[in-house]
Amino acid sequence: MPSLTSMNGVNGKYWHQSLDGLAENPLRRTWRGNQQGTIELSTVPKFDNPYEEREWIKEHMAAAFRYWGKCGYGEGVSGHITVRDPVLHDHYWMNPFAEHFSTITKSMLVLVGPDGYVSPHGAQLPINSSGFYIHSAIHKARPDIKAAAHCHSLHGKAWSAFGRPIDILTQDSCLFYDNLGVYQNFGGVVLAEQEGKNIADALGPKWKTCILQNHGLLTLGNTVDEAAFLFGALDRLCHVQLLAESAEANGIRKSVISQEDAEFTAKTIQWWENVYVNVSEQSSNIHSFCQTDIETVPAGI
Repeated sequence: MPSLTSMNGVNGKYWHQSLDGLAENPLRRTWRGNQQGTIELSTVPKFDNPYEEREWIKEHMAAAFRYWGKCGYGEGVSGHITVRDPVLHDHYWMNPFAEHFSTITKSMLVLVGPDGYVSPHGAQLPINSSGFYIHSAIHKARPDIKAAAHCHSLHGKAWSAFGRPIDILTQDSCLFYDNLGVYQNFGGVVLAEQEGKNIADALGPKWKTCILQNHGLLTLGNTVDEAAFLFGALDRLCHVQLLAESAEANGIRKSVISQEDAEFTAKTIQWWENVYVNVSEQSSNIHSFCQTDIETVPAGI
């Protein structure tokens, strides 16, 4: 059990937890099985064959776009997710231009080469130029990550107008404690290599999320699942921030989580496997669903 210490050390009203006595693996702290140890959590699979990993990535990438579509993130032709290819390491997968997120399937994904052009190995469809400038710069600057996600979601772009980070107001906000950059500039629609580099620089060497002033949100991940989940979480917390600011403007003071408690929480919930969304075939039939042509997708999905 985690130990407790009072805020002021003597009969404190507030208490802080510590990691003493907890599992070293942040994922293992978050779930329990049975006493016999026969119940295990299914996590990110490990692959010996990079071609099998490629297919798994593409399935999860298509699922991420469908999730974005259900969240209503579509805004014209804006928005893109890219994932580094496990076979051709200087290539990345990307959604085609002018296709709604809710219609994306595996067969529609485009493999982009290091020269920024569509390679012959994926769908032969055009890609978003801004997406190339932003994502190519990120993948070059951050070899530690595999996926990057950006679009113009409603609450994200509303909060981006302030050019400031969100406050750590709720437990979920701790996903972004010391993990959020702000690009405090808007240089217009991204059609130049330098602007892509500027955005990549705003992420720094370790942050996985960024607010782009007057623009939208950007998130990274060790998996496409992580990048897509972080994006949705940040957009919802931008909504929370807007609501909290409105309440505070009317005289209701908001309470920001302390640095100690935010850091304690972040050390568990920010672990990449904890924000991985497990979409196994058994639970969601994702393998068949994300290969299905849009004409055959049942209404309401």
